[in-house]
Amino acid sequence: MRQLIPEPPRSGEPELSTVYAYPRNARRWLRANLVASVDGLAQADGASRGLSGPADLRVLRTLRGLADVVLVGGATVRTEGYRRPVVAREEFAAARARDGQPPAAAIAVVSASLEVDFDSPLYTEAVTPTITVTVADAPADRLERARAAGEVLIAGPHGRVDLAEAVDRLVDSGRGRLLCEGGPKLLAAVAAVGRLDELCLSISPQLRAGDGLRLLDGPQFPAPIGLSLHTLLTDDGFLFARYLIT
Repeated sequence: MRQLIPEPPRSGEPELSTVYAYPRNARRWLRANLVASVDGLAQADGASRGLSGPADLRVLRTLRGLADVVLVGGATVRTEGYRRPVVAREEFAAARARDGQPPAAAIAVVSASLEVDFDSPLYTEAVTPTITVTVADAPADRLERARAAGEVLIAGPHGRVDLAEAVDRLVDSGRGRLLCEGGPKLLAAVAAVGRLDELCLSISPQLRAGDGLRLLDGPQFPAPIGLSLHTLLTDDGFLFARYLIT
């Protein structure tokens, strides 16, 4: 891994935990992490794993190791095979303990329909209990199962999860270091309600063409959301860009 921007003061591999450190004084900081091909596709054969690689997974593990909560949409849980929770890793243990964080980030599944497998290891083997974010009028039987499986956060009365409320309630509970792993619909919705602070984009050295999802999948924003390039890394042909919302 090499750092390209800003130019590092000395040679050697950058410390990813330092490069991606959350702002120390921010009460809330929500970053997104997604991978895309050079021509802008966020999926390959229906999932993002075909775009990833070992270097991308290193960045992913670092971002998860720093976060309090990982937000992911219910559809992404199904299509990407989110069957296991975030695991506690020794390299992050001391820093997490120092900052009062649990040993591993909690995954928060955002789903109005609650079409989620509550018997999967994502729920049954979580070091930090998995959170289900849903609406007040979710199917009663599914809501009961969600409550039996872990923490439930109700955000919005009906139909669609109020993501601004969900994020704000997580922050109010002391979990302000947030990581959104998508998919593209969830990321577009988070950005649309003004809760996105940062985008960590892995650019995979591939051209895919064809039809497929882009990084954001939702209605056009009234005005473009400006980005400022904070850091750029490279490894094994990948580019890892950290953009701040301006």
